Amino acid sequence: MVVRQPRYSKEEFCRRGDYIYQTQVRPLVEAANHGRIVAIDIETGDFELADDILNATNSLFERLPNAQPWIVRIGHRAVHRFGARSLKQHV
Repeated sequence: MVVRQPRYSKEEFCRRGDYIYQTQVRPLVEAANHGRIVAIDIETGDFELADDILNATNSLFERLPNAQPWIVRIGHRAVHRFGARSLKQHV
């Protein structure tokens, strides 16, 4: 098993990931992939698309074993949702 270590502070990781997603990746993937996961290497800008985090990151690591992956759910502000969901009652 390969143990990967982050090479950047959390702030730098976030800054790089957001910048690459907004400027390079988002224009290429957003229209046809709403809700899918994109794993982006914050050093190269290479990325992989999948329906879940594990498949996206595994595909990225297959191509780039030393990748530093930033994960985004396309069209959403967060990858995961925490807490209770609001329920609508139909009358």
